[in-house]
Amino acid sequence: MTLALPPKVTDRAFERLAEIEPGAQALRVAVEGGGCSGFQYEIKLDDVAEDDLVLEKDGMKVVVDTVSLPFLENAVIDFSDELIGARFVIENPNATSSCGCGTSFSM
Repeated sequence: MTLALPPKVTDRAFERLAEIEPGAQALRVAVEGGGCSGFQYEIKLDDVAEDDLVLEKDGMKVVVDTVSLPFLENAVIDFSDELIGARFVIENPNATSSCGCGTSFSM
């Protein structure tokens, strides 16, 4: 049995978060039911809740709630700045398939 690890946040994601939100709120990464593949990511600025997992670097915080945490085990939260747009992205090894936009997945 492999050990379940919390998601990792790349330096690039923390740097982008510092540009858009200099410390007042955290970047919340959550998983909700819905989307074209069964689950979808919700990424937004939010306050830290008492039971959140807090991933922090240089005062910047990324938080994951306890319900979403099992869906994000060993995932990587990154920031992508490509021709199609700039956005936070999730590289999730638990997803068995995902939609073309990358915000919806199945397990």
